[in-house]
Amino acid sequence: MQISTDCWKAARDADSESKQEWLATKRAEEQEAALAWAQQFAMPQVEGPEKALAWGERSRHQLMTAAYTALVVEGTWDGADWAELEEKARSVTRAGCWIDQRDTEGPDLLELLDAAGEADRGTENPFR
Repeated sequence: MQISTDCWKAARDADSESKQEWLATKRAEEQEAALAWAQQFAMPQVEGPEKALAWGERSRHQLMTAAYTALVVEGTWDGADWAELEEKARSVTRAGCWIDQRDTEGPDLLELLDAAGEADRGTENPFR
């Protein structure tokens, strides 16, 4: 049995809309989790262009969660090691830095934080 072109297009469009709805729901859930996490662990808000803020918050949360799993849960780090990494993470507030590094593996986060430049830290840079 063959479906008509109109039926195929209608099904494709409906599928696309449901994917968009699913993605929007998933992003909202990720955003809520990222903000709750940031509040719980006293992470400062990320800074940058308005359109990058939510993405930066989500990227930071995902990186920190992956790092915690790799370094503490599955690795050999203790609470003191992790507390030091958290302090370094608090100093990196530029949303773009977190977004640019979003594909970094958890164990590489310490290196990323050590390599972050002055432009990635604090509010002194007006070009964020």
